[in-house]
Amino acid sequence: MKAAVIVFPGSNCDRDLQVALKRAGADVQMIWHKDTELPAGIDLVAVPGGFSFGDYLRCGAIAANSPICRSLIKHVERGGYALGICNGFQVLTETGLLPGALRRNAGLKYICKPVQLRVEACESDYLVGYEAGQEVTVPIAHHDGNYYVDDAKLAQLQGEGRIAFSYVDNPNGSVADIAGVVSKNRRVLGMMPHPERMAEPSHGGTDGKAMFDGLMSQMALA
Repeated sequence: MKAAVIVFPGSNCDRDLQVALKRAGADVQMIWHKDTELPAGIDLVAVPGGFSFGDYLRCGAIAANSPICRSLIKHVERGGYALGICNGFQVLTETGLLPGALRRNAGLKYICKPVQLRVEACESDYLVGYEAGQEVTVPIAHHDGNYYVDDAKLAQLQGEGRIAFSYVDNPNGSVADIAGVVSKNRRVLGMMPHPERMAEPSHGGTDGKAMFDGLMSQMALA
C-alpha cells in the first residue's frame, strides 16, 4: 500500500505521521505542497497537523489552495483514500472534501492534552480496529478545533452514520461533541485528535495504532 504525506510550510506532524504509516506497513512518500501531481499508484493521501502557512487568514485556508491540493481533490474524486489530522482536518474542510468548519476553541485557548474519545458506529475502513462505543485515549493539540456544522448538516451526518469519533468530555465546544467525520463514501476521514502520537508504547499508549493497522489491513484486501 502506497501513501503520501503532504508537507506544507509550518507542518510539524508530518514525520510522526510518516512513521505511524510505515510501522503499519505502508510505503510512504513525502510530498511538497508546491508539487502539482501525486506520484502514480498512491492509495492514501495523508494531510498532517501543524500550522500550515502560520495559520494566516483561516487555519488551512492557504494550504487548501496549494498546487498539490488540486491533485488531492482529484485523488478523492477517483475514490482514493485521504486522512486529515488536526491542521489536516482543517485543510480538508477548506477544500470542501469534508463538511463543516473548525473554529476557535470555545475557551479561546490552545489545548494540548490527552483526551477520551468514543468510537461511533460508523462503517469505515479507518475504524475496523475498534468496536463501536469503545473509548480510547488520543492527544489533542489545537487552538481552532471547535467543529461546526449547521443543524441540517449535523442531522445529515448523524443520519448517514458519518461521525467517526466523539469527545467523551468535549474540550473545545465542538457541535455534538464531534471529534472526527468521514465522507459519504467513508474513504476520507478528518479528525482533530492525533492518533499518530499514540501509536507506540513509548508514546504512553497505543490507542491510535489500531486505526493505522486496521486501515492498512482493509486496503490490502481491496
